[in-house]
Amino acid sequence: MSGYQDVIVAGFGGQGVMLIGTLLAYAAMEDGQNVTYLPVYGPEMRGGTANCTVVVSREDIGSPIIRLPKSLIAMNRPSLDKFQPRVKDGGTVVINSSLVDMDLADNDRLRTVGVPANEIADSLGNTKMANMVAIGAYVQLTSVVPLEVIKASLRKVISPNYAKMIPANEKAIHAGADAVRG
Repeated sequence: MSGYQDVIVAGFGGQGVMLIGTLLAYAAMEDGQNVTYLPVYGPEMRGGTANCTVVVSREDIGSPIIRLPKSLIAMNRPSLDKFQPRVKDGGTVVINSSLVDMDLADNDRLRTVGVPANEIADSLGNTKMANMVAIGAYVQLTSVVPLEVIKASLRKVISPNYAKMIPANEKAIHAGADAVRG
């Protein structure tokens, strides 16, 4: 497993951006790592902009604020436009290619991977699981935590009212990981 990883997860309200961040942070804690999680909401909430920063490390973390992240999960074009220029050279960018034209990816400077998260989620029966597809792809690419820990952590972060959705979310996580396996 990686010793240090940070990511900005960004999209519009309602895409489950904060759930991705919460799930990643919780899974990293379950994996015995140190974590910071910093959510940022636009004033509109659902439909407005939303992003969060997650730092995961085996060592102490000095600050939750990242100026130049190692990675980005961009769920929509405005998020890619805003955060892609900030990603460190050689960093990893997971792009929801269902909503973002991959011609906008900075392939010269970054390791960019398009994942048709909405289409994959649709094929599994629920577009709202696009966020789970994206986190599955990100975890597979970065090895920040074991995929099984992410899946196990769903039960801790998803409300008991939605527990019946956990198996479907687990499938979506696996489908995202499968989409980027080489």
